[in-house]
Amino acid sequence: MRKKKIYLDTSVISFIFADDSPDFKDITIDFFEHYSKDYELYISEIVILEINKNTSNDLKKAMLDTLKKYDIKELLYNEEIEIIAKTYLVNKIIPENKEEDALHVAYTTYYQIDILLSWNFRHLANIKKEEKIIIENMKIGYNYPIRLLSPLEVLDE
Repeated sequence: MRKKKIYLDTSVISFIFADDSPDFKDITIDFFEHYSKDYELYISEIVILEINKNTSNDLKKAMLDTLKKYDIKELLYNEEIEIIAKTYLVNKIIPENKEEDALHVAYTTYYQIDILLSWNFRHLANIKKEEKIIIENMKIGYNYPIRLLSPLEVLDE
């Protein structure tokens, strides 16, 4: 059986170091230490750009080191991803000022990634967004059923 593919948005990487959110931090660390090997993990250049916006060089380095430690692969950008993201924004599935979130979903859609993993419950990891995105994806010819989940939802206890 093939491993499921997971696209990680930046929140999942950053919560490894989120001392102000101990519950989310513990769940995220648990995912990486005990479950990540069961999946193929992916990010995009958007994640790298968001990490590089961090003002703490130590935190930035730690987050980038995490990508290497868990063999997280970077998906390549192409214009179709931008077109898909704009569709989400124009149709108000994702707010216009959340272009990075739209791009995370667009990468997941374009590359037929099984799961977009995020701690962003408002714009990404929620069932209503998932339903709207699946419907929009079908309208534009992407019929692969992606899931939008939090790390808690992929733990197998």
